[in-house]
Amino acid sequence: MVISFIGHRSLHSRNTLLESIRKTITENADFNDEVVFLVGGYGDFDSLCAYVCSLIKKERKNCKIVFVTPYITVAQQEKIRGWIELGIYDSVIYPPLENVPPRFAIVKRNEWMIEQSDLIIAYVVRSFGGAYQSLNYARRKKKQIVQLQE
Repeated sequence: MVISFIGHRSLHSRNTLLESIRKTITENADFNDEVVFLVGGYGDFDSLCAYVCSLIKKERKNCKIVFVTPYITVAQQEKIRGWIELGIYDSVIYPPLENVPPRFAIVKRNEWMIEQSDLIIAYVVRSFGGAYQSLNYARRKKKQIVQLQE
């Protein structure tokens, strides 16, 4: 099972969301098979999701946390190497974005993540911006979505 996350860069109710994310994962993930968490790594929601996934991974050994990078620059590679050394992520994927202009890389990365996913956990409270666009993309792709509330 592959789980991705869609959410805003900044959060207001971190503790409430932490519990909601954890509960949503444990109620919806099929832990009889391998569970792969695809994480974007930009902003508060992505960081919170990576943290929750790391907590779940400590309890259930058949989980992997994968950072999906929209960029393959030298600076980004150094940052990723540090995250891997710290054990935050198990691996890194660079989707086929070589021909995508940098200003569209995050959008196209998000679309790639959605297409790979069996379940999308979303925290989208505004009707504009990248998270909102990604949520609409997931809806058009008819993905299973759990929308978190504050």
